[in-house]
Amino acid sequence: MAALPYDDRDGWIWMDGEYQPWRDCNVHILTHAIHYGGAAFEGQRAYNGKIFKLEEHTDRLFKSASILGYEIPFTKDDINTACNELVVKNGFTDAYCRPVVWRGSEMMGVSAQQNTIHAAIAVWEWPSYFSPEARLRGLRLDIADWRRPAPDTAPTDAKASGLYQICTISKHAAESKGFDDALMYDYRGQIAEATGANIFFVQNGELHTPTPDCFLDGITRRTVIDLARKRQIKVTERAIMPEEMAGFEQAFLTGTAAEVTPLSEIGPYRFEVGEITKSLMFDYDELVRT
Repeated sequence: MAALPYDDRDGWIWMDGEYQPWRDCNVHILTHAIHYGGAAFEGQRAYNGKIFKLEEHTDRLFKSASILGYEIPFTKDDINTACNELVVKNGFTDAYCRPVVWRGSEMMGVSAQQNTIHAAIAVWEWPSYFSPEARLRGLRLDIADWRRPAPDTAPTDAKASGLYQICTISKHAAESKGFDDALMYDYRGQIAEATGANIFFVQNGELHTPTPDCFLDGITRRTVIDLARKRQIKVTERAIMPEEMAGFEQAFLTGTAAEVTPLSEIGPYRFEVGEITKSLMFDYDELVRT
């Protein structure tokens, strides 16, 4: 069965302070964000009717908007309340929640100081980002041609729509070759992240993960680091070069959509779905449903 298109569903969306029927929530073709990527957004999951780390996600949404140079015309409490109420109003228990803020259509051009800042939140049922079968066997990653940009060339601390174009290109290219996703290097040639998730490696019972100095320090990433340390697993954040993957035994992705997902291969490198990865998967699944 084909999935329902996202513009033709039953339900409710919160848009500019009001709950509106799903199909009525549209924007004009000359909305600035469509042409210039001026949108900030979040992705968060509800488990058993409760959104995991909602306040942290909302804090990051406001930070992203500030980096992009605009002020959200609602308070953090407004956004949090609307997110929680939408889960209930749409009748969901396990769901994905997408707040987004963007520049409107008063001005068209690079300069857009007078544009109204809009905000919307949608919630829908969404299973695991990757299929259960793929997660159990470990994902296969290609290595992307595109690289994460330097922090002085793009607003890399913002979760901003324009930054994801190279991720879409890279994931499409990987999938066309039979892979599940792609690993992206950064502008220096160091390992950065997958197209929508952070990455960890296991070596000799310890975790290694790239320092997030030109890509997002994910909320799930920080959660998994905390879970690992509770298990007395040493976690090292550092620059990691691609050739080091030959010496790593396990690898996995983390993200709100990806949750904790094992990897079986990245380009020419192979990994086992080992006990540390499985333990952290279990710990994370237990934590979000507590």
